[in-house]
Amino acid sequence: MTVRPGPERSDTYPAWVPEAVRNYLVHTQDGMSIRALARAQDCHPSTVLRQVRKLEIRRDDLLIDGALKSLSAQAGAGPRNLPKGTAPMTRDAHLPAPDQTAPLTQARIDQEARRILRRLCEPGAVLAAARDMPTAVVVRQGQAGDQLRTTSVDREIAQAMALKDWIACTDPDARVARYFITATGRAALRRLTAQDENRAGGFGDKPSAAADDMGWDIVTLDHDHRGQMRYHVTESPLIGLARRRDRDGALFLSRDLVTTGERLREDFELAQLATGDATGWDQAAIGQLPVLRADAAPAAKAAYDRVRAALADLGPGLGDVVLRCCCLLEGLEQTEKTMGWSARSGKIVLRIALDRLARHYAQTQGRYGPLIG
Repeated sequence: MTVRPGPERSDTYPAWVPEAVRNYLVHTQDGMSIRALARAQDCHPSTVLRQVRKLEIRRDDLLIDGALKSLSAQAGAGPRNLPKGTAPMTRDAHLPAPDQTAPLTQARIDQEARRILRRLCEPGAVLAAARDMPTAVVVRQGQAGDQLRTTSVDREIAQAMALKDWIACTDPDARVARYFITATGRAALRRLTAQDENRAGGFGDKPSAAADDMGWDIVTLDHDHRGQMRYHVTESPLIGLARRRDRDGALFLSRDLVTTGERLREDFELAQLATGDATGWDQAAIGQLPVLRADAAPAAKAAYDRVRAALADLGPGLGDVVLRCCCLLEGLEQTEKTMGWSARSGKIVLRIALDRLARHYAQTQGRYGPLIG
């Protein structure tokens, strides 16, 4: 009989570590089955399976691989049950050990991310990292064509940002890996900027020690019944809409519709790994998707096909709104301007699109598909 993870497991990894990364480590390091993890979190095994597959595909990324090794070493995990072809998760010998008296927290990540993400938003800016470099640097092209170094980044901060999908590398096999800011990273920067503006205006809530060390996701939304952190929820337009109610007092978006949108986002993030390019998706709703890489992993290719099938079924309009709001994390107001819609009509179209998307998934893959063989 499989035993669900006890309270001691929840304290093994820092609070800032995304849930998907926790699932991957518990599965590969502790040998807990995917079905057992799904039962413990009250979700379908396919959700956990997609999370595990995504991390397996990204082990070629030096920041992702280094972060997983570091987390495993901190947790005292042994080399058992590792994915085939990977080495035991121990810290790189040539890199200096972190200061054990100053553990990495969400507060420190956010503080560093404010300056780093702003720099990465500059035209032509990339974060460069190499295996023999203890720190990473943000560089951009100057007017004379030379490379200008704008800031340095502690390696553990860069690793945390990669785990959170704030930055992504399109060519992990290069000697010097170059990382670009993602849509999720831009949304995180907007959230952090909104926090600063709220605090400056005296409107921000003072976070508790626990909240200060935790990242936002749909799970924390479900467990927050007081609505005290409403200013901070800009990671996904769905999360903001999930708090709203219609005239009858019912939630504007049901939990199932929010889950449907997050499911499309999971597949979209996997599909980006199959194309090697985080850009070029703006016209995906009309069938103009980025080209697949010849060496893309099968799981990433399957996710690419699922995204293409879902957007083709929705068609222009409905496909555009779910792509922009669920995948590209574009705000509803910006989507309305881009699509030429009237103000405040986007949320209605989004709800219709999510309902249609839920039916598409139910008809093509089952409620929780793709099924696990």
